[in-house]
Amino acid sequence: MKMSPVHERILFGLKVRQFRNSLELSFAALSDLSGLSVSYLNEIEKGKKYPKPEKARALAKALGVSVVELTSLQLEGNLAPVGDLLQSNFLEELPLEFFGIEPAKVIELIAQAPKEVGAFISTLVDLSRNYSLREENFYFGALRAYLEMHHNYFEDLEEAVDRFRREHGQLPVGDKDVVAFLRGLLEKQYGYEIVQNGLSEYPELEDLRAVYLPRHRRLLLHAGLSEVQRAFQYGKELGFQYLGISSRAQTSSLLRVHSFEEVLNHFKASYFSAALLIDRKAFVQDLRHFLEQDHWDEGMMRHWFVKYTASPETIIQRMSNLLPSEFGIRKFFVWRFIHTPDSGAVAMDRELNLVRDRLPSRHTAQEHFCRRWSAVRLLHVVNGQHKPLALAQRARIHDTDDTYLCFTMARPALPEVDHKVSITLGLLIDETLGEKVQFLQDPALEDQVVNHTCERCGITDCQERVAPPTLLKAREKNHRIKETLKRLNDAGAMSA
Repeated sequence: MKMSPVHERILFGLKVRQFRNSLELSFAALSDLSGLSVSYLNEIEKGKKYPKPEKARALAKALGVSVVELTSLQLEGNLAPVGDLLQSNFLEELPLEFFGIEPAKVIELIAQAPKEVGAFISTLVDLSRNYSLREENFYFGALRAYLEMHHNYFEDLEEAVDRFRREHGQLPVGDKDVVAFLRGLLEKQYGYEIVQNGLSEYPELEDLRAVYLPRHRRLLLHAGLSEVQRAFQYGKELGFQYLGISSRAQTSSLLRVHSFEEVLNHFKASYFSAALLIDRKAFVQDLRHFLEQDHWDEGMMRHWFVKYTASPETIIQRMSNLLPSEFGIRKFFVWRFIHTPDSGAVAMDRELNLVRDRLPSRHTAQEHFCRRWSAVRLLHVVNGQHKPLALAQRARIHDTDDTYLCFTMARPALPEVDHKVSITLGLLIDETLGEKVQFLQDPALEDQVVNHTCERCGITDCQERVAPPTLLKAREKNHRIKETLKRLNDAGAMSA
């Protein structure tokens, strides 16, 4: 069995603990028998230390087992699933430390669990192998959970941006001036060489916005980037450098993920860039003024694009950062959809869900998301316009009392003009939102009854439907079967 040194320590400590507990020995008693200190034994059982051969012999003798039995990686009984788990990359793909969980504790719980739990763990390992589940599925899922735990707000990153502003001054006004200022910092402070059309010679990289070559500190940019996109890329590179982040990918978007730390670091650099372009203090004032209006003002949101040299995604990102921390609005979701012209497919490629108990998470690619949502509908209206489209909507979920105030912006997905992207911030309408948003009842807001996907939808007169309600019908059929079986059982009980 091949196993990493870290996992060997964890497994060895687990075996020591089990042998010690089977003999009903305390740490002090085992210390007396083995000659090893209590603190050292504690470190062994936590999987932090692995004893040298002479100490392993003393420990085996004290536990009444052979050295081979104590150090062997051949596992049986309730430890067998633990061996499968450690031999796979399953645990390494779960960033437990970032959530304050010790891997050794997880393994200990699994080892002490009933055999059925061990079988379940083995099944998960088999699934991850047989279906080639990529590490990214775990890493990005863990990142979403991490952001949700912190309500998408990180004070340490906000403070880092504030320090950066104090050291280098406020950003100038105007897209070109902002881009020049950020580029100058990269070149003068961090020795960057920036090539504006650096990807033109590499058609394989045409879908990327930027590539960073760390050995030469060269940043190769796509020739089709807008000023706003260049500003964000420069801000992101400044984030990597100023935060001292070295574990990162070379590409602007993560193509192949190697660790959760890498995913988290790219998030931090993106957060830094957004906070740098959209100053917290100024934007909180803008948000307060926006929410206090007695009517929905699309022009005010459009003005933010110019004022802050920011894309719709960056504006929505900052709203989702600051609404929880500054206004107490914590029940919301963020969706990003991509429309691909070749297939006509609309897919959700990014999600943040702080209303998970009310709104289902992302759906499979085989389902068709409800076109009544502004997030989907605006994608079919953009039509290559460079001017972002904005829409506010009160969206009530069919057959529920939940309604969301949704702000959606859509635009071409530059540099791929034929692709389109929409970004939506949906705020759950509750008592808190009613107190904060003065234009909530504005009749100019679009009202729409929505659902999740066509396949799950029971709205019978929907003109926007693009697929039959197959999953809903299957669920209803199963319900009828259960009801019929219940009636048969009840009738049998009465006749008896």
